[in-house]
Parts: sequence; structure tokens; C-alpha cells
Amino acid sequence: AVTELWGQTWAAPMSQLLCDILHAVETTRAAGGMSLTNSQLDTFEQRYQARLQEAEAENPLLPGRKQTPPRNLLNRLTTYRAEILAFMYDFAVPFDNNQAERDIRMVKLKQKISGSFRTLDGAQRFGLIRSYLSTARKSAVNTFDALVSAFQGEPFIPSRAPT
Repeated sequence: AVTELWGQTWAAPMSQLLCDILHAVETTRAAGGMSLTNSQLDTFEQRYQARLQEAEAENPLLPGRKQTPPRNLLNRLTTYRAEILAFMYDFAVPFDNNQAERDIRMVKLKQKISGSFRTLDGAQRFGLIRSYLSTARKSAVNTFDALVSAFQGEPFIPSRAPT
């Protein structure tokens, strides 16, 4: 949108850079690698910084609080740089937040169909069940088996990942 609606020349190369990083991560992971090389990391960091500098040149900071949408995006890309590039350093970090969106979609669909939850208790129970099933799924546990275990008094409890 920043490229199409605002005519920003830096946005498409930034998007391409993020896709290039994702491709490098996927290629490395498929080859059995656990991380990108220092050379790759340095190159991607330099390219990211160059895109930010291009964006800065196109979007000088305006006086006052209100900024343009491209400038707001630039501010976020700068402020949250570590979070945006986390997937490049830690292969366990997903590239996008699609899973989080999918997790909340069912709640929104239920609200849309039913109009709302009848009670707060019902909404909380719905959330607990959905959370339990989502956690089981993310832990590669069959959701039906997880439900059966829960009803037998032995619910699935995910193991903590080493920190």
C-alpha cells in the first residue's frame, strides 16, 4: 500500500529484502542448518539499514505529532527492527503472525454467528478450550487425543522449551 498509494520507492525493495531473508532462512533450514552465516546476517542487516536510509530520505520527520502513513511505517521498522528481524536470527520465530490470527479467528466467527457470548463464564470457557486445543496442535499432539486425555483427568501439558 505504501508503494501503490503513496508512491514510495523504498517500500518494494524493503518487502523484497524481507522475502529474500525468508528464502535464505527456509533454504538453510531445509539443508539442515540451524542459523544463517555471520556473512549472511551482516549482508541482510546492511541491506535493511540501506532501505531505512532510503525511507528516511523520502520521509523527513514532520514538525508536530501527526506523521504520514509511510513515515509511521518507517518509525515502526526502525523502532521494532530486532522484532522484525528476529526470524532471521532464531529459526523458531515465525516470519509472520498468521498463526495468531488463525487462533483468534474462531472466536470472532463464533461472535459473528451467535451475536455474542451469553455470559462471561461461557466466553472464558470457550477461550480455555480453544487455547488448550491450539497448544496441543502446536505441540504436534492429536487434538482428539488431547480432549480424551483431558476428560480422563490427565490433560496434555506441554513441556517447557529449554531457555
